[in-house]
Amino acid sequence: MDIAALQNFVNRRWDESIVPTLMDYIRIPNKSPAFDPDWQAHGFIDQVIERFHQWALDHPLRGMQIDVVRLAGRTPLLKIDVAGQGDDCVLMYGHLDKQPEMAGWSQGLGPWQPVIRGDKLYGRGAADDGYAMFAGLSALAALQEQGIPHARCVMLIEACEESGSYDLPPIIEHLGDRIGNPSLVVALDSGCGNYDQLWCTTSLRGLVGGTLRVAVLTEGVHSGDAGGVVPCSFRIARMLLSRIENEQTGEILSPAFHCAIPSARQKQAAAAAAILDGSLYRKFPFAGGAGPITSDPTELILNRTWRPALSIIGAEGLPPAANAGNVLRPFTELKLSLRVPPLCDAAAAAAELKSLLERDPPYGAKVSFEPNWGSSGWDAPELATWLEQSLERASRDFFGKSAAYMGEGGTIPFMGMLGERFPQAQFLITGVLGPGSNAHGPNEFLHLPAAKRLTCCVAQVIADHFRKAQS
Repeated sequence: MDIAALQNFVNRRWDESIVPTLMDYIRIPNKSPAFDPDWQAHGFIDQVIERFHQWALDHPLRGMQIDVVRLAGRTPLLKIDVAGQGDDCVLMYGHLDKQPEMAGWSQGLGPWQPVIRGDKLYGRGAADDGYAMFAGLSALAALQEQGIPHARCVMLIEACEESGSYDLPPIIEHLGDRIGNPSLVVALDSGCGNYDQLWCTTSLRGLVGGTLRVAVLTEGVHSGDAGGVVPCSFRIARMLLSRIENEQTGEILSPAFHCAIPSARQKQAAAAAAILDGSLYRKFPFAGGAGPITSDPTELILNRTWRPALSIIGAEGLPPAANAGNVLRPFTELKLSLRVPPLCDAAAAAAELKSLLERDPPYGAKVSFEPNWGSSGWDAPELATWLEQSLERASRDFFGKSAAYMGEGGTIPFMGMLGERFPQAQFLITGVLGPGSNAHGPNEFLHLPAAKRLTCCVAQVIADHFRKAQS
């Protein structure tokens, strides 16, 4: 492989074609179905599918076939099948649906407004992870340009990942044997500890989400009359949450939400902590004198990858402060997001969460918890020697530093599905969501130099995968 030629090819492809296409993509508000129930009527997801489809047609690969898979009532999926040599197969994965807008974007920036500042492309979805199809196909194109052989590659780009990938299993079943039996899975929907080296994701947390509703009245009443007589629904919600979390430390209390941390993952966390140190928490936009739960970088990595954590991500029943009268409100509704460790069963965790919150309601209040989002996590199989060597070589060739390994706190539901379906496969889970990129939040950006280098790394690994299969 001519390293310099490959880099030049990838850089040109990104500068001349991928970046302008991603800027058009950012402008389309194709929110995931969980955030846009009328997605079919709005047509934004279909717009993106058509644009991605056309880009692939405009940049053809030898032996490429493209299908848009549509099942009734399901989001579409883009399937790209690139013929290769040998009998082996690589499965590549990404998604194109987006999180909602989120408030707090800086002046001149916005979720549907593509802006390039320095080496960053701002806007919703490019890094999480609209770039995936373009990077994967460009990696293959770079290999084909040099005549470097690769195995058959099947790329799946879904449109439901940010909603829990609930449309994906039926589509996978519909495709059946057309995917093949991959020995390598490459997913470009993860994060990186910095933009200076190749980061490989070793685990993903699961997630249980749902809505807690506490009702004490059928209508609001004057707080001067009812205060001290009728219990506040918000206080009851606080009491119920204390069954789940120690509010002083953030520790999740029930053993049902924990699992043992493998020693290999503890060692990897310590190694990653030595690289990242205080940047683990300095990257976050703390307000005033706020700071992290602890300054120990190893503990922070384990907290965000192998320990459960609770967040309140939404609320109903609370009027805006400017319009809040002295009324004891009839109910409080909170949207809960409980991250669970990679080896914790999400269905069992959801049942435990519902039981803990609903049993013996204080003051006899009407309490309900409805789980509406859940997915178990994933822990990668041990790296094969060839893949570990390939990742190290790729990181050194294209980033100039050794590869690094760390779990991620987020959830990619498809990884658990793939792990069960293809237990013998090797996995390269990586991505460009690094410091400050702020996926799902305001000022989300794609770090362009890192994305280009990552594209080159993917090409290297796919080439090495073929060589290993032939040896």
